[in-house]
Amino acid sequence: MTEKLTLAQLAEQLGAELRLAPGADPEQVPSGLNTLQDATSSDVSFLASPNYRRFLAGTRACAVMLRADLVEDCPVSALVVGDPYHAFARATALYDRTPAAVAGVHPAAVVHPDADVHPSASIAAGAVIEAHARIGAGAVIGANCFVGEASEIGAGTRLFAGAVVYHGCAVGRECVLHSHAVIGADGFGFAPHERRWTKIHQLGGVEIGDEVEIGACTCIDRGALGNTVIGRGVKIDNQVQIAHNVQIGDYSAIAACSAVAGSASIGKHCTIAGGAGVVGHVTVADGSHVTAMTLVTKSIDTAGAYSSGTPFSDSRSWRRNAVRFAQLDQMARRIRDLEKQLLEVRPPESGEGG
Repeated sequence: MTEKLTLAQLAEQLGAELRLAPGADPEQVPSGLNTLQDATSSDVSFLASPNYRRFLAGTRACAVMLRADLVEDCPVSALVVGDPYHAFARATALYDRTPAAVAGVHPAAVVHPDADVHPSASIAAGAVIEAHARIGAGAVIGANCFVGEASEIGAGTRLFAGAVVYHGCAVGRECVLHSHAVIGADGFGFAPHERRWTKIHQLGGVEIGDEVEIGACTCIDRGALGNTVIGRGVKIDNQVQIAHNVQIGDYSAIAACSAVAGSASIGKHCTIAGGAGVVGHVTVADGSHVTAMTLVTKSIDTAGAYSSGTPFSDSRSWRRNAVRFAQLDQMARRIRDLEKQLLEVRPPESGEGG
């Protein structure tokens, strides 16, 4: 967290134009960030969505990050920026309260003598680092984390408490793995034989690019043959399942409770909204947006927004519509038959006949 950052210094850090309200002090030191409606006179706020414009007139913030066209409506000092939401995101880094890690290996950690741990890395109590694992400069391995044999954690990457990286996996630089994320568990592979299941041992690994963030309790399975690959800058929310040999392109984002089945390929700059599903062995084109609760059952070849499912309604109406949905095929056949009958009895067009 940045200490004693004045309004003027904050504007400089964000590349913002500071427009002071009457009587405001550019040397005021804000204590943090807050919403327009909840901010106090020691907080900085922001206005990015038109849905929140109604809160601007009554805000008590000491300053608001907003676009130039809204300055006249702002009752307090303004930090004028082109993209208020991006400015807010950058400001959160200045006020982040995540405790700083201390370099070194805690006495209660277990580090195999054949592991390679950079002197500037931090290994917390209860963490286990197995043989031939490599921990990069400035990496932080939280309490009770596990890094398996021959796995690599890149420089500046942070594993929060309880995160697990199995053997033979590679996590890039400046990544974040939140608590209880599991990287490299076995993919769901079993061959049916004589009414029983024979396990397909998963021989690949997981390859995670730089600047990736993975949410709490998310699982990314290792490949059966070859690696599961997560591209640079990908953001994955909590409780997401990524199956074996999935490929996710750079800078895509996947929201909570989504699932991607084995060998699916998601392109670059895609967004998968919450609760969505992608079946196995399909591809999703670069720049595609899949809305919440959608099930992708075939490949998407052209960028765009895609949805499935039905919107909610009162239960009585929903049940009636569900029955009608089951009747659609029968209704379509009846319409086709009626059209055929209509064509058979249609009188001749004007001018035809003698």
